[in-house]
This record gives sequence, C-alpha cells and structure tokens, in this order.
Amino acid sequence: MIKNISKTRWIIAIAFIVTLILMTNFVFAEGETGEDAAAHYGFLSLLTPFCAIVLSFITKQVVLSLATAIFVGAIILDGGNVFTAFLRTCDTYIVGTVTDTWNATLLVFILAVGGLIALMSKMGGMQAMAIAMSSKAKSAKNSLILTWVMGLIIFFEDYANSLVVGPTMRPATDRERVSREKLSYVIDSTAGPVTDLAPISSWTAYEIGMIAIAFTSVGYEGNVYSTFMQTIPYRFYNILAIFMVLILVTMQRDYGPMYKAEKRARLTGKLYEDTAKPMMSKELDAMNVKEGAPLRMRNAIVPILVFTIVTIVGLWYTGGGLEEPFNFRGLQNALGNADAASSILYAVIITSILLIIMSMIQGIMGLKECIDVWLNGCKELLLTDTILVLAWGSGTIMENLGTGNYISHLVGGAIPAILIPVILFLVSCVVAFSTGTSYGTSAIMIPIAFPLAWGATGGEMDSLCIVTIAAVTSGAIFGDHCSPISDTTIMSAMGSAADLMDHARTQIPYAATVAGVAAVVGFIPAAAGISPIISIPLGIVVLIAIVRFVGKSTKIEDLEKEAELEKS
Repeated sequence: MIKNISKTRWIIAIAFIVTLILMTNFVFAEGETGEDAAAHYGFLSLLTPFCAIVLSFITKQVVLSLATAIFVGAIILDGGNVFTAFLRTCDTYIVGTVTDTWNATLLVFILAVGGLIALMSKMGGMQAMAIAMSSKAKSAKNSLILTWVMGLIIFFEDYANSLVVGPTMRPATDRERVSREKLSYVIDSTAGPVTDLAPISSWTAYEIGMIAIAFTSVGYEGNVYSTFMQTIPYRFYNILAIFMVLILVTMQRDYGPMYKAEKRARLTGKLYEDTAKPMMSKELDAMNVKEGAPLRMRNAIVPILVFTIVTIVGLWYTGGGLEEPFNFRGLQNALGNADAASSILYAVIITSILLIIMSMIQGIMGLKECIDVWLNGCKELLLTDTILVLAWGSGTIMENLGTGNYISHLVGGAIPAILIPVILFLVSCVVAFSTGTSYGTSAIMIPIAFPLAWGATGGEMDSLCIVTIAAVTSGAIFGDHCSPISDTTIMSAMGSAADLMDHARTQIPYAATVAGVAAVVGFIPAAAGISPIISIPLGIVVLIAIVRFVGKSTKIEDLEKEAELEKS
C-alpha cells in the first residue's frame, strides 16, 4: 500500500512538472526584470513559488521542489527554450549565487559550524555539562527541569541538542519513571525553538540568507542581521513553546495522550507502550565522544565563551572598527553596518582552531584526527547548504520575474494588514508539518510573505514586515517541531529512545495549543502594534490557565487516587 502511494505521488509530481513546462512554452518574450517583469509576466511570475509549494506537498522532497521551481522560472525567462533554461539553471541561478562573496561566506560558515560542533562533541565537553546536571535530578519534576535547562544551554545546534541531552538525561528520567514520550517532548521543544531564537547558531546564517532574499524580492536595501535581531521578540511560537514545557513540568499536569503516557509510566514503570518500537540513540559519528576522552566541562564552556566573544568583537570590527568605541553604544551603532556573515565566520574558525589545540594538548586527538572529525562534521550540514543555494536561486528567479512586485501590487489592501502575519503563520505551519523541514518552509514562504507585508505598508519597512518574517519562521519551527517526518522530531525520538509516532502523537496537542495561543495572543496584536513585552506575558498566562483547567495532575499520589477510583 505504501509503495503504491509513493508511486502515485511521483506520477502526480511528474505530470505536474510536465504541465508547468508546457504552460511556460506559451511565453516567448524575455528581458524584463523587476517592475517591468511584474507587468509583463503577470500571473506567470507566480509559477515558481506555486511549483515549489505544490511539489513539496506531493513529493516531500524540498530539494527537488526548489530545483524544479528554478527550472520552470528559467523556462519562462528564456522564452520557452527548455534547453537553454536548463543551462541557465545550472550556471546562472545555482553556480551564480555561490560565487557571490557574501553568499559564499554564509555557506562556508554553515559547514564550519558542523565541524565545530563535531569537535566539541568528540571532546566530551557538552556531555560533561549534561552529566553534571543530571546527577542533581532527584525527582521526576527536577529531572525534567534539568533537561529543559540543558536544552537552553546547548542553543547553537538542534542536532547536538537532541543527541547530547537525550542520552545523558535518560537514565535520570527513567529512574524517576518519566515516560519516554515526555522526555522526547521536552527535548524537541528546546531543540529547534531555542536554536531558532539564538542570535548566534547554526541557523543564524541560513535565516540571514532568507531575509536577504526577501529584501531583494522587493528591491529593498537594509541590514539583514539587524532585521534578524528585530524579529526575535516576535517569534511567539518559539518563545511560548519553550515556556509551555516549563509550565507543564512545574505544575506537574498533562492532558491528551501525554497524560495517559505519564500515568502509565508513573503507576506501572512502563516507560513506553508495549507495542512501541523505541528508536535507540545510535548517534551520528560526529556526535560520539572519543573513546577514553576525559569528560571536562571546560571543553564546552571555553569554546562557547570564545565563540561568543569573537562574534561580538567581529560585529564591532566589521561595523565600523576603530571608528566606534568598544562599548555598548559603540556595538549598537556598529550592528547596523556589521557584516554578520564574516563576523560569525571569524568566530567559528578561531574557535575550531582553539578546540584542535585544546584536544592536542589534552591528548584526546591528534591533528589528523581532529581535522577528519571537523570535516565529517561539515558533511552533516551539507543539506542545509544545498537548500540555501537553491533558495537563493529561486529568489533570483522570482526577482527577475517580478514575483514580489506582482504579489504586492496584486494584494495591495485586499488582505487586512492585521491578518497578514497570522495567515502566513498558519500557512507556514501547514507547509512545515507536511514537508517536515523548517529550512525548506522558510525558503518557500519568505519570498512570498515579505512582499505581502511590503505591499500592505505601501512599500515601507516597518514593524509589520518584521512581524511577518517572524511569523513565517515561527510557523516553520512548528512543523519542524512536531511533524513525524521532521529530522528534529526523529532526532529527539532517537536521543530519548522513544517510539517516533508515539513521540509525535503525544506532543502534537501541546504544539497545536501553543500555535493557537501564538496566533491569537501574539501575531494578531503584534500586527496591530502591540509590543511583545505585553503579548508574551499574556500568552504565558493563557497557557498556564489552559494547563490548569484542561490538564490533570501527574503527581504519583493523585494518580494512585484516580486509579483506586477507577477500580471501585
């Protein structure tokens, strides 16, 4: 049955692609770009994003979807010539984007982060921190709080978060009869959401690239890193998802399938269902600690501090250097002109060199092994780079077709500005849940979303544009957080040795609750100009009320009383 479904999807996908190619052959003019292209190509300028969205739903393959979308757009721009469109897809819209200095810097940074994380994991620093904290877990509540804290500390990479926190905290949570479903939920809720909020992480460069595409789509020139920083307080789903975990754990209440899982574990000691197939934590090679390596916390603390400090100095230097004083005001002024890509690249390279030196001095690994580990870590983020390159290519295609200008002119005031962020948040949630990738969702949705906000503001960069970008990235995290085909969901199940579908099934009600609160209490008020300083605390209060009145106590004494009542 599954094979038949798969075949049907591919037949539909192929038919869809052929139909688009045939449609584009009706266009035999080329050369216009920007405003002229918007007027010339009209609705055909929407075929590229339409192709990317539809194919991602059908095939679940974001790389294929983006590559095909670029090809379809190239056919339109080349007047229906399929052969030359294929050549331009390769040499102009893919290779051409890589040769840009700023783009190349981001690509190298992303790969280098993979190497840095692999070195840090191999040296056992992060594991040492996790073990030190897990030893303090003396109850189910404390063990989950410490798991949550560890998730916040390992903020720079979601894979590392899942594969370090899970195996380390699992013995403590198992001892306290915490269900594997609950452990995997806590890990998953502090992997993607935390990494996406961090000013410095493996996702930072990617999202900067996406914002740059959005700016280009409407011809706006602005500092992308500064914009990225401004979106952080408006990422309501991420923020509330993190607080939701703390609320559930501290109140010791659950609802839905998670309550049944916790009740089972506390009363019977069964950490997972009898029919479950736990995904045992077979960590990636890059994440394994070197055999015999001493677990020292300084092997994580020192590089994290150095990475942060060098990044700050780099932002100051590239944003003005000696022209700005090295203080808070100087950093604030420099941030608007800083080259974030170069600054973070400096930090990751310097920190990687430091880790290699530390490893050699401590006798953990020799120079050759360190370099091999670093290179293997780079490979782990190759898919991220691939999606980013294709996203840039599709962005260039849409710029040349005038997609952004056409969308902003078409919509204009048709959609009330106050509803744009929440609508795009919900659409991004659906796309991300269906495709299982936040990266792919951002690549598909941001070039569509930003022109909508831009058009609603009359072509001005204001808070609505900031909130809209945050809404799309938040919706992307929702899907990445709870979709059963998401790599983060899979890694969280692996790290906690939980059944994948049980993990997804039990956390979806929580994710949906947070998404609903983020939409109503967060994005709609934010679009109306309400500060997140008001929206976030209000959202937390709403979540507390929901947990209090919908959830049931998971304290052992309350569960035992309920069990006795059920027997009687």
